[in-house]
Amino acid sequence: MRYASFIVIFSVQKINPDITPEILRLAKKSEEAGIIDSELYTRYDVKRGLRDINGKGVLAGLTHISDVRATEIKDGVSVPAHGKLFYRGYNVQDLINGFTKDDRFGFEETAYLLLFGELPNSTELAEFRKLLGSYRSLPTSFVRDIIMKAPSKDMMNTLARSVLTLYSYDDRADDTSLPNVLRQCMQLISLFPMLSIYGYQAYSHYHDGNSLFIHQPIPELSTAENILHILRPDSSYTPLEAKILDIALVLHMEHGGGNNSSFTTHVVTSSLTDTYSTIAAAIGSLKGPRHGGANIKVVKMFEEMKREIHDWEDEEEVSCYLKKLLHKEAFDHAGLIYGVGHAIYSKSDPRAVAFKSFVQKLSEEKGLQKEFALYSLVEKLAPEVISAERQMYKGVSINVDFYSGFVYHMLGLPMELYTPIFAIARIVGWSAHRLEELANNGKIIRPAYKPVGEDREYVDLSNRN
Repeated sequence: MRYASFIVIFSVQKINPDITPEILRLAKKSEEAGIIDSELYTRYDVKRGLRDINGKGVLAGLTHISDVRATEIKDGVSVPAHGKLFYRGYNVQDLINGFTKDDRFGFEETAYLLLFGELPNSTELAEFRKLLGSYRSLPTSFVRDIIMKAPSKDMMNTLARSVLTLYSYDDRADDTSLPNVLRQCMQLISLFPMLSIYGYQAYSHYHDGNSLFIHQPIPELSTAENILHILRPDSSYTPLEAKILDIALVLHMEHGGGNNSSFTTHVVTSSLTDTYSTIAAAIGSLKGPRHGGANIKVVKMFEEMKREIHDWEDEEEVSCYLKKLLHKEAFDHAGLIYGVGHAIYSKSDPRAVAFKSFVQKLSEEKGLQKEFALYSLVEKLAPEVISAERQMYKGVSINVDFYSGFVYHMLGLPMELYTPIFAIARIVGWSAHRLEELANNGKIIRPAYKPVGEDREYVDLSNRN
């Protein structure tokens, strides 16, 4: 046993010399002190993750902003249904159909809807776009002094640092009045693409030795167009590329007050802290691989899948690989098929459904029809394999991350920007939730944790073993 422990310690130290034997010993001690008997959660009816066994979230608040529907009432009983997503009462699919029919971009229009509760008319939309365009300007020397110095390998950390630093450039940073918070939120919505992409360009230059490109945004362009314009060395893009990125931003913009980062926004806002601290906290939440980082896992999983599977059209061979994933025999050995399953949706994720036809069009433009066919086949087979291999409390289907990573790959976006692209979209939802929390002047959010430890008598230091 001692020999095995020595090998573990030696291996960890070899990987990370900062993890000393003393740290390992203390970490083990901390782990043992923190373990709670899982039976206690059942005994005290604790909803772990604030969800019940069927994945339904504990009701913790009310919102006008969006509605995530995964069930319907039949004969007085709630049953699983195909998912629907509503922004301010409008079905997202209808919103997408509306602006794509008119061959226009939807990000700014949808942002207006989420922030102000109504769809804008043409004049209101033009004024809103103009206002967002006027905010696409960073403080003097911010890129040189902040973004270019000590670039991080993780763009979400770079983004959070930049947001927190903007606090120092705002004379009214701590003013939580609604007009001031709205101003701050609109500025952040406009600046997120620049902060994310400039952060990546700095990292790519200083760590990978690539040429440094810092393109200024063009106020007249849409958010999606500016992302591609700023990112690409030649600033070029096709209309289809920009339109599909725009749709991706709309679909990722909002997903209810209970998702981890939006709930974080509510929790932190309820303390009446400043906007920059609140949004930085939301960024920290979104960074996690269980939340915003999932699409990266999907792309990496498919890269291995394409190497391991000889015939991408062979259903039996593809199913066999999916079983290996579940049995922890492939990819990262986590036992997961990434991009499949969702905490709320069971029969279908409306965002994935809305996205799929556009993904197919882009795959045709890029000559990647075989890859798209493989994705479609996995979409068909994965729920069948999971149902056969696992005890399921609800149905399972692909989620929005399943195709979004593939889209970003086809757009040539670096993987380091996958999650920041999510943040560029979700900052709108976070802003709407922050404004809603402040408008209702609610209590500080403070749920209860039941203590399950035993009372103990204090022992003097001299008498401790």
